[in-house]
Amino acid sequence: MRDTFAKTPIWRAIADALRGDLAEGRYAPGDKLPTEAALAERFGVNRHTVRHGISALVEEGLIRTRRGSGAFVAARPTDYPIGQRVRFHENLIAAGRRPAKRVLQVEDRAATDGEAKALRIRPGETVCAYHGLSLADGQPLAVVESVFPSGRLPGIAAALAAHTSITQALQSVGVADYTRASTRLTAVRATVTQALHLHVAEGDPLLKSTSVNVDEAGRPVEYGRTWFAGDRVTLTLEER
Repeated sequence: MRDTFAKTPIWRAIADALRGDLAEGRYAPGDKLPTEAALAERFGVNRHTVRHGISALVEEGLIRTRRGSGAFVAARPTDYPIGQRVRFHENLIAAGRRPAKRVLQVEDRAATDGEAKALRIRPGETVCAYHGLSLADGQPLAVVESVFPSGRLPGIAAALAAHTSITQALQSVGVADYTRASTRLTAVRATVTQALHLHVAEGDPLLKSTSVNVDEAGRPVEYGRTWFAGDRVTLTLEER
C-alpha cells in the first residue's frame, strides 16, 4: 500500500530540533548558536537548509541574527522603569535579573558646553567622566557615560574607581540621596565601539537616555548618557 503520509520538510525538522535545544536549556539567552557550517554537518544538510530553519525561529522571536556575527538566542527584554528615582541595581533585581557593572574608564577633563549647562558650572570647568558597561545576567545591557562636577564633589574620581555602584560612589562623597530631574529618550544607531561593547552590529538600533540627577538641595550632581541595546530592554516611564 502506498505511503500517503507527508514527510516533514528538513528545514522544519531542523527548526524543531533547535527549538528543543532551547527548551532543554542547552543554550541560554544571549548564547551564540553553532555556525551554519557546524549545524549543516550535524544535520547532514547544506547551509541553505540550515538557514531556512533558523529563519523560522527568527520569525518566532526565539533567535536573532547579527550580520557577520551569527545567530544568538534571543534574551527576554528587561523591564527598566525610568522615574524620579532610577537605580540600576534595584531596577534589575526587581526585574528578576542579576545586575553587574564594568568600569571602562574614569577620567578628569574639561566640561563641554552642553555638560556645563546641564551641571550648572562654567564651560571648561573640570569634570569627572565615568565610562562603564552595565550587564544583566552577564549579558551587556547598556553603555554608560556619566559626568560629575569635580569642584562640587571632591574625591568623586577615586570614589568611582573604588565602587561599581554610582549610588555608593556619590554617598562616599557626601551625596546621601539624589533624584532624577530630567530624562530625554531618543533612538540612535550603534557606533562601532558601542557595537563591540554590546555585542551587536554597527548601525543596530539603540535607545539613548540623557538625564540629569540632582541632590536633595536641587544641585546637579550627575549628567548621564546611557545607550541601551534596543532588543534587550523595555523602558517604562513612571509618573512622579
